[in-house]
Amino acid sequence: MGILKCLGLPRHQVFTARKYLNVSSFSCLHTAQNSSVEAHSQDEDVVIALGSNVGNRVHNFKEALKMMKKSGIQVTRHACLYETAPAYITDQPCFINSAVRAVTKLGPHELLAALKRIEKDLGRTDGIRYGPRPIDLDILFYGKYKVRSDILNIPHERIWERPFVIAPLMDLLGSASDNDTVASWHAFSSHSGGLYELWEKLGGESLIGQEGICRVMPVANGLLDWSLRTSVMGILNLTPDSFSDGGNFQSVESAVSQVRSMISEGADIIDIGAQSTRPKASRISVEEELSRLIPVLEAVKSMPEVEGKLISVDTFYSDVASEAVSRGAHLINDVSAGQLDPNMFKVIADLDVPYVAMHMRGDPCTMQSSENLKYDDVCKEVSSELYSRVRQAELSGIPAWRIIIDPGIGFSKKTEDNLDILTGLPAIRAEIAKSSFAISRAPILIGPSRKRFLGDICSRPSAVERDPATIASITAGVLAGANIVRVHNVKDNCDAVKLCDAILKHKHSAMKSRQ
Repeated sequence: MGILKCLGLPRHQVFTARKYLNVSSFSCLHTAQNSSVEAHSQDEDVVIALGSNVGNRVHNFKEALKMMKKSGIQVTRHACLYETAPAYITDQPCFINSAVRAVTKLGPHELLAALKRIEKDLGRTDGIRYGPRPIDLDILFYGKYKVRSDILNIPHERIWERPFVIAPLMDLLGSASDNDTVASWHAFSSHSGGLYELWEKLGGESLIGQEGICRVMPVANGLLDWSLRTSVMGILNLTPDSFSDGGNFQSVESAVSQVRSMISEGADIIDIGAQSTRPKASRISVEEELSRLIPVLEAVKSMPEVEGKLISVDTFYSDVASEAVSRGAHLINDVSAGQLDPNMFKVIADLDVPYVAMHMRGDPCTMQSSENLKYDDVCKEVSSELYSRVRQAELSGIPAWRIIIDPGIGFSKKTEDNLDILTGLPAIRAEIAKSSFAISRAPILIGPSRKRFLGDICSRPSAVERDPATIASITAGVLAGANIVRVHNVKDNCDAVKLCDAILKHKHSAMKSRQ
């Protein structure tokens, strides 16, 4: 016996029971009189939870998502990634958990069968309930429907008590319901304030970093919890024409020496760039960029000091990104967020590395044009334009748990715009949250180091004289919520970051003690 509860839907939205439930008899409960059951094959919006605690957990997720696509389940949104302590049976490894929104023409039981096949193909066998598993795929929501049968309950009656399920579920929602289906998901929670109220009653954001649940990013075969402290990214320019240090590190020897110095001063990430993106910079070819980059990248990767550090490559070319990752780079930093190479998103999706998507209008030659400098509300417009690029990245297969956002200080921005962004990072997050909580919770990277606007404010025409102003801007940005800072002067900015982190930690502790 199966029960499909149709929540007051018009006739054309009611399922054919035999096709979708695959049971011998059924009961369909309608709120509208004289409703009838009619066939249809429209896409349904679904939410699927993912979990893994056996083997290469992140790889298991990747393979599951690939198999879902082949099975007719098209992923449209990704939640963040969480590492969580095991529930119910605690003597087992930690899980990673997430969830995706997708569309499918599969009926609920057909969808269940497809997910069970994927679990089996990835090595899951019958075992202890709640025990270890390489992959766990559960249907949280299926359209506007409640499904009840001998083998399937949607929504599952126990999801409401599980923070490791509700946290990624919340990531898939914006602060406003984007359609009637999402509104029905809120209604299923039986809370007047919907899933938002349920999440708050469980503890909300205060649970993250506590209670055995951390929001993480997979990078370099590990998981990075960027909430623990601010990461410092040291800049290594291999260009002859960068605005601050062009020509200083063109030889492999000088580049390696600079990397050694930055690591000794506290850098967590080394960002290597072989193409200048300063205003009016001429674009070089893929071949020339690679000829500058690869010898240095290989030398840097062989340095003992680099063990445990991350290597980023600053490029807007997908071919450079692909080659760099094959030679050991851990993440790609793209100032164009995919605008300057139409293949970038597809390549990054296949590379499985974190991707920094930065806001910029135009390209380095045109970004400071009068047209590209026009804003009515810079934080709102940067948020909207940056989210649009990230949304395309996500639809191309780059999950939200691998995305870092950069509002692009100094790129197609006037002095006052840069100041608005430095102090407006919470507003940028809030604006993006209207569309996606997951993207709004991504790490934010800022790069004001030695930029011209600092020189204009402080009357420092020479870039190398702008380190004190850089420290001040980094301080403002970290206190406003930046998670990664990209700087030339690692030593002094590391000190500033440590102080900011201490202030924020003290503030957080004080707030908790008052609650």
